[in-house]
Amino acid sequence: MNVVELRNISKQYQSGNKKANNNISLNVKKGEILCIAGENGAGKTTLMNILYGLEKPDNGEIYINGDKQEIKSAFFARKLGIGMVHQHFMLFPDYTVAENIVMGNEPLMMGIFFDKKKAREISQKIITENKFPINCETKVSELTLGQMQQVEIYRLLNRDAQIIILDEPTSILTETESVSLFKTLKDFADSGKSIIMITHKLHEIKQAGDRAAVLRNGELVGIRNVIDIDEHEIAAMMMGNDEFEYGKKIKNIKQKKNNEPVIAFENVTVKRKNQEKLLLDNVSFSVSSGEILGIAGVGGNGLGVIEAVLGGFLHPVSGKVFHRGKDISRLNTRALRKQGLSYVPADRINTASAKDATIAENIIINRRYDGIKNNAFIEELINKYNIDCPSAGENASTLSGGNLQKLILAREIDWFKDYIVFSQPSWGLDAASSAFVLKQIDELRGKGAAIILISANLDEIIELSDKIIVMNSGRIAGVFTDFDASVKSEIGKCMVLGVRN
Repeated sequence: MNVVELRNISKQYQSGNKKANNNISLNVKKGEILCIAGENGAGKTTLMNILYGLEKPDNGEIYINGDKQEIKSAFFARKLGIGMVHQHFMLFPDYTVAENIVMGNEPLMMGIFFDKKKAREISQKIITENKFPINCETKVSELTLGQMQQVEIYRLLNRDAQIIILDEPTSILTETESVSLFKTLKDFADSGKSIIMITHKLHEIKQAGDRAAVLRNGELVGIRNVIDIDEHEIAAMMMGNDEFEYGKKIKNIKQKKNNEPVIAFENVTVKRKNQEKLLLDNVSFSVSSGEILGIAGVGGNGLGVIEAVLGGFLHPVSGKVFHRGKDISRLNTRALRKQGLSYVPADRINTASAKDATIAENIIINRRYDGIKNNAFIEELINKYNIDCPSAGENASTLSGGNLQKLILAREIDWFKDYIVFSQPSWGLDAASSAFVLKQIDELRGKGAAIILISANLDEIIELSDKIIVMNSGRIAGVFTDFDASVKSEIGKCMVLGVRN
């Protein structure tokens, strides 16, 4: 019996040049675990957000237990028995486990007052039935990430969710926690619940899934029984066989590099306080003047952590980061700026810009230390980078995502002194703007910059990099130093399999 049927679902965002979902049809059976697999940007989360009522499709139909439904909100989805655990937990850290479990479905005394005793009883019953080792009186802020995820699942069970969606559920779990989660999901499926698990980790599909639906570039490539395919076949479906035109590469002549490292990671290990899982595990690399080091990987495998360390937001628990031989492991962002860091973060809104400041203020913010505030300079950068804005006096919040990205790139490339970190630099840009940005990065290499390029876009990585490292599960899974376009498939498989062929 199909408990979910998605028929011809399409979705395109105003800021996008292609459909996030393009005419996707699939079904979910009662008592099965369906894995939704695909690279970053394949459309997995968008599709599940549509099913959960967080996004509205442009076209298509949704059937739940055979009945056509227009799911207008998450509240309506929950009434239909659909629950979703997001990558970023939606818990209240200062409340107890029990209070979080019953949140949104609170037991009341006399129809008015919150019944704490009843909340504890409900929560303890769910915990005991599912053999989860957790205390319902503990504050969520005191839990590990794995335990927080359990609380999210308890909340769905309390709402009697029969269709459970998990978005990259193991991205922050240890191996032991992942195995425990898969056992729990199989128990749920055996009891008749239907599980949809978004993942890019191929071994997890084989471990936990009954069927795998593979998306690529917003389209459904195929649905296969997990027992009938191996990890390499899934990777081939995810990556496709598109040929990258190496003749279009910018990097025709490699620069003569100074072998002295400008930036070096030496056995860097990172983990968060009170968490068992290592975010980075003994990572070492270096980048020299006139060199671009590309760092590739699928989200949740350490790219964001490397960026955070380079930006001064996270510090190693062991190992060191060096700038021209000087230990900068414990420096904050401002101190790193003074050392010579230019930085284009992946999070353009919360990290890279001040949305309530003006466009002009965002452009010259680095230069306050130099006392420079020159209207001609601001206009020059706006024109050079083709930033579409009514005036430099408008707030940065008025810019589209693509134009905000161009502002950030303009500021940081102009600020360049010694080394520069780019994280997802062409994200959200159209083809012409992307080509312009890649040209700017290549020109920086020609000026002797040491460049770290962090990206999930393999074409971008291959086009620009002198050396590529691939991250998987917080470790370096492969290093590529002599390559052409034909290596794209090998890099892609290394990203998702965690080993180099």
